[in-house]
Amino acid sequence: MSFLSAEWRKLAIANYEVDPVILKPYLPPKTEPDIWQDTCYISLVGFMFLNTKLLGLPIPFHRNFEEVNLRFYVKHLDGQSWKRGVVFIKEIVPKPALTFVANIIYKEHYHTMKMDHSWSEHQNKRTVKYFWASHRTINSFEVIAELDSVEIAPDSETEFITEHYWGYTKANERESFEYEVTHPKWRAYNVLKHDIQVDFASVYGKSFDFLNNLEPKSVMLAEGSEITVENKRKI
Repeated sequence: MSFLSAEWRKLAIANYEVDPVILKPYLPPKTEPDIWQDTCYISLVGFMFLNTKLLGLPIPFHRNFEEVNLRFYVKHLDGQSWKRGVVFIKEIVPKPALTFVANIIYKEHYHTMKMDHSWSEHQNKRTVKYFWASHRTINSFEVIAELDSVEIAPDSETEFITEHYWGYTKANERESFEYEVTHPKWRAYNVLKHDIQVDFASVYGKSFDFLNNLEPKSVMLAEGSEITVENKRKI
């Protein structure tokens, strides 16, 4: 049985170019940066968890909630094949119980903050916006996109960003935890505009202050799907 099942919906994704040296302290053992067309990416991602179940059971008052995370992309050589995955700098959720479970069991980097979101549709466009409070400052990430979704093109930047099916966290200085995330290939919406009001240094630490003055190389909005998070193993 999967450790967690849910739906991830309306994933707003802003992708920034980053020097891999900045990510080295966060790199789990036995992984290396996954580079796309000579670019190392770090992404701000906001989305909704819906219909969440833990070990097949719905948890009262913890089924539907927002998450915003800052993540980067890695790969791990497993025998003769590469596994492509993500590493999270910080994952923000609105409920302390979620933070406790994820940090204790998966050694993730969850933090609890007040959060909210808004979704709206108007004629030929949709607006998706996520809010979270940090040190009395309201941060927000808004994407305005076309109303209808499209298939994600093979070998595209969007496919690279959305097609990482493993998560990695540092277990100790020599070992990492690995877990699989399953979902079908997503559809995406063509983004028309975006607005990012985030104090990256305050939320994520001084190492990421440079993001305050950097425009993302791309902004995406993926529809998402049902997902599962499988049990972890040590590598």
